[in-house]
Amino acid sequence: MRIFLGNSSAAFHASSTQPTTVVHHKNPILYNNPSLKWPQKSLIGALTGAISFGLLISSPSSIALDSPSFQRSPPSTELSPNEYCREEEREERSETAPELVTNDGIVEEAWEIINDSFLDTGRHRWSPETWLQKKEDILGTSIHTRSKAHDIIRRMLASLGDPYTRFLSPPEFSKMAKYDMTGIGINLREVPDDNGGVKLKVLGLILDGPAYTAGVRQGDEVLSVNGVDVRGKSAFEASSLLQGPNETFVTFKVKHGNCGPVQSIEVQRQLVARTPVFYRLEQTENSATSAGYVRLKEFNALARKDLVTAMKRLQELGASFFILDLRDNLGGLVQAGIEIAKLFLNEGETVTYTVGRDPRYQKNITAETTPLITAPVIVLVNKNTASASEIVATALHDNCRAVLVGERTFGKGLIQSVFELHDGSGVVVTIGKYVTPNHMDINGNGVEPDFNNFPAWNEAMKHLSECHMLRPG
Repeated sequence: MRIFLGNSSAAFHASSTQPTTVVHHKNPILYNNPSLKWPQKSLIGALTGAISFGLLISSPSSIALDSPSFQRSPPSTELSPNEYCREEEREERSETAPELVTNDGIVEEAWEIINDSFLDTGRHRWSPETWLQKKEDILGTSIHTRSKAHDIIRRMLASLGDPYTRFLSPPEFSKMAKYDMTGIGINLREVPDDNGGVKLKVLGLILDGPAYTAGVRQGDEVLSVNGVDVRGKSAFEASSLLQGPNETFVTFKVKHGNCGPVQSIEVQRQLVARTPVFYRLEQTENSATSAGYVRLKEFNALARKDLVTAMKRLQELGASFFILDLRDNLGGLVQAGIEIAKLFLNEGETVTYTVGRDPRYQKNITAETTPLITAPVIVLVNKNTASASEIVATALHDNCRAVLVGERTFGKGLIQSVFELHDGSGVVVTIGKYVTPNHMDINGNGVEPDFNNFPAWNEAMKHLSECHMLRPG
């Protein structure tokens, strides 16, 4: 078996259907990456998502996500349907109208995001009371320049003692575009409808992006993409349908506002993200068996789509098992990692548990469908395998779908959300943590592999067999 534990080139490349990356005003993007030199890596921010782009959670501090116009109860006084629609539209416009950005306002905006969402995982004794006192101390001073406002935010975040909660200047924030999940400059979120189902609303979009230029606005409902009805689909599914190659066109229908007209809109995609997937077919020594080798460099907006392309192609070429190389993969979009893990799991199996201050952040994330890949998997990991990579590795390992080979992983089990402030800067905030299906806390611990060196095939299969025998039920 010619498998190298060092870096190697790939013979095949996944199709580069790369969407445009965008940033979303006040939109949380679920992100997990341990590197503190983030801007140098030209990242977004998820989950489109994010980094969320409609990923695991939404932020209670986000105006775009929690506008009362999307969660309003019927008014107490009776209005005709037309009057009700006009009333909602009027209130929505007033709530989302642009405001003059002041230096004090930018600082207070950052303070509120921390107040609503920050999860103190390092026992720094953060409390709402001490944080309120900090606000009173800071806003009692005069902030004459935007530069001073940014410096105050940096010091304010540094006082939390969390290395992952930090400030991003406008140029740094703009580099995060490659994590857009749609490619046309919008962020979708699932919103409950009156019939117990869900509808997809635009709850974040970039000014001057393709969708905005074409007339899409916050609060619009997306009804279909290229003729495919997306009502009842997840935000991730709809975002995947919107993706496509650079400079190609996509047509989608939107319902403007709550009661406005339905319009068919065609926009041209733009590219920022590059495929993170490289693959080849490996022949095993002294055997006719072939292995599909897939290297995944990071979890960006293209990760799942291009990984599916690679896996299907390798299956067509005759791969009987797979090697998923996650070495030096520092993470990226949380939702991309979760959706990739689901490709290997049976319906109902746990991908990960999430924990946060808000009950909405406390979830058991499970696979909803049958797996795309049922063949055995060997996952390569090292000390730089972190965050979303650890979610994938432990999801496959704990569900007896894969053996882990290499070194102990980095050990970052925290989830960050990236928020854009009104002046184009941003804050990265730790809002939660994840726990493996076997209830192991990865953060600060990492994951010990099953084998340090690449095992013989019969050893790997024996390990997977014993794992299945030990599973409850």
